[in-house]
Amino acid sequence: MALPSPLNRYLLLMAQEHLEFRLPEIKSLLSLFGGQFINSQETYGKSPFWILSIPSEDIARNLMKRTVCAKSIFELWGHGKSPEELYSSLKKYPVEKMVPFLHSDSTYKIKIHTFNKTLTQEEKVKRIDALEFLPFEGKVNLKKPQHVFSVLEDYGLDPNCIPENPHNIYFGRWIADGQRELIESYSVKKRHFIGNTSMDAGLSFIMANHGKVKENDIVFDPFVGTGGLLVASAHFGAYVYGTDIDYNTVHGLGKASRKNQKWRGPDENIRANLRQYGLEKYYLDVLVSDASKPSWRKGTYFDAIITDPPYGIRESTRRTGSQKEIPKGIEKCPESHVPVSLSYHLSDMFFDLLNFAAETLVLGGRLVYWLPVYTPEYTDEMVPWHPCLKLISNCEQKLSSHTSRRLITMEKVKKFENRDQYSHLLSDQSLPYQGHNSFREKYFSGVTKRIAKEEKPSQE
Repeated sequence: MALPSPLNRYLLLMAQEHLEFRLPEIKSLLSLFGGQFINSQETYGKSPFWILSIPSEDIARNLMKRTVCAKSIFELWGHGKSPEELYSSLKKYPVEKMVPFLHSDSTYKIKIHTFNKTLTQEEKVKRIDALEFLPFEGKVNLKKPQHVFSVLEDYGLDPNCIPENPHNIYFGRWIADGQRELIESYSVKKRHFIGNTSMDAGLSFIMANHGKVKENDIVFDPFVGTGGLLVASAHFGAYVYGTDIDYNTVHGLGKASRKNQKWRGPDENIRANLRQYGLEKYYLDVLVSDASKPSWRKGTYFDAIITDPPYGIRESTRRTGSQKEIPKGIEKCPESHVPVSLSYHLSDMFFDLLNFAAETLVLGGRLVYWLPVYTPEYTDEMVPWHPCLKLISNCEQKLSSHTSRRLITMEKVKKFENRDQYSHLLSDQSLPYQGHNSFREKYFSGVTKRIAKEEKPSQE
């Protein structure tokens, strides 16, 4: 594949966590802002340096206003596998593209960034001095420069085998930083209202980005819990709504999840979480409701459905129902009857979720959810399927040596019709995931085996 024109090449400096989630996030955000993902490398893998072709600097800036997977973006002026290759590449970069940032009225500074190696100040100065052939005419200002340029050196991924010379060297003009600070400022540790399974702030923002959440969207979470996913979506300007079967969680009642706190306070609730971050105006409502029996009129209401269903580990999988067999023709219970809580098979939960998304998402809307899997038995064919939804990405996060959860992103590509509700059940693709109905038993079986294995040597 031919490299794109150097006029629109950018260098992304990526964070080294949640590696599988990075590419889908960048692709989703470029799509959201009218850009197209054009690969300038054979593969990105685990490297923190990505070369992308982006149509405009405005799109690059918009991308960085959203991403939590990327640290910074640079307009790439040159790169090579050695200093000589870098300098040669820089000399080929059009001077007319450099001049607006190097004229005599401007101020600038040059930074040196190394990955997997530390340089001395003397080595850094030597690298900066070697760039004197560039037509810099402005003044150096180390505190508040108008323009920042960076030399970025890549020494590979192995901290135990650091090469003498870098694998790749890049030079570019800094454009913008990403939103990594959101991970700390929205940390669950500082959150007013949390539960046993409150979603990590970084992953919440990644999910919102995978869902292409934007201003004035309506975002729904059918397993809302303490509302962490609503907070992330509201931060990006979406109006948020949710449901949960747990009355105590929705109303902020019962025992607290924090250490050294026995009961939840009177103001611990989802609305208070949004208020904490100045996002209360985006809060629509949260209802006590059973996700297996959605009480919605037919129609398309949501721009995105972003959720973390219970897996039966720290939160039980439940639905409402009766212990007695109810004839198929009878759907309503007597008014005096309070439905009991029944188990809710994981496969049923996910097929209900996909049907609900297919019916209520706008065309082009996205469903983003976590799918727990028993790793030794997992295959891609196990991901639930629906004729109205197209699989966009499937990213793994390991939970233990034998279990993981996969972040599934799907997009509605077809209008929902009544016959679509059961069409996926006729497909062979509906069968493989049913084995994961026993995910809880397999999860704890693995834990028990591991504990036994660890205790055996100590007993001997």
